[in-house]
Amino acid sequence: MPENTVSRPSAVSRRNSGKVQNLPASALLESSPSPSRRAPSRLRHQPELTAAAPLAAGQKRARADGVEARQQLMTAGLQLFSEKGFAKTSTRAIAQAAGVNIASISYYFGDKAGLYRAMFAEPLGGPEQDPALFAQPHFTLRQSLAGLVESFLEPMKQGELMQQCMRIHFREMLEPTGIWADKIEQTIKPAHRALLGVLSRHMGVKRVDDDLHRLAFGITGLAIHLYMTRDIVEAIRPQLLQGPKSVDTWAALLVDQAEAMVNIEAARRKRQKLKC
Repeated sequence: MPENTVSRPSAVSRRNSGKVQNLPASALLESSPSPSRRAPSRLRHQPELTAAAPLAAGQKRARADGVEARQQLMTAGLQLFSEKGFAKTSTRAIAQAAGVNIASISYYFGDKAGLYRAMFAEPLGGPEQDPALFAQPHFTLRQSLAGLVESFLEPMKQGELMQQCMRIHFREMLEPTGIWADKIEQTIKPAHRALLGVLSRHMGVKRVDDDLHRLAFGITGLAIHLYMTRDIVEAIRPQLLQGPKSVDTWAALLVDQAEAMVNIEAARRKRQKLKC
């Protein structure tokens, strides 16, 4: 397979990619993950990855073996893919930056496309959209919103690593290889569907409509906007994103705003119902 193409994964992972518009709320609730008593405010353990530091002229990266080699390939690949894109990044350049034999790419990932796909499939530093973190049936509305927002913003505490993850996502949207479309089907749509189920349950909505979709997109947009405008925030008011505590403060505020959005929409629906 040519280096500048990414093969699509099998259709097995696409089984849940159907439409979510105008579904009965009960169908959304039935698809929610099984209950878990674990608090929603913390992410599952993620591998410790740091942004690859640039090498000085003539400097060689120390060789690595075993699990270290795979991690260094992921780190080097993330840096190069985010800077140059998939097509302009060679396996030789990745192996050289990682300080490993070029054959290691085939051993751990199959090919360059497999390594590139791993950038999106594994939790490196991008936003997390796992329904299990926010769509548990026993969660209150605030617990669900906190699980969604806090897990989504958690990667912002990782600094340069997070920025590289966001750059590679933006590059994929501008220079699509098919991976972004797969991510929408396999990750974003299920998370959106789970959020619709949460909102339906707490608002007493029997059938999902366009307004409920708008509310769900608006809630996730609160967190996404922070990723999109990070550079602007740092230029105008840098202390708002300095350190993990500042991210936690922002997350708590966004949870308040999301809860207010739900209450306003619920009140609007109630007024509309009284008019009928």
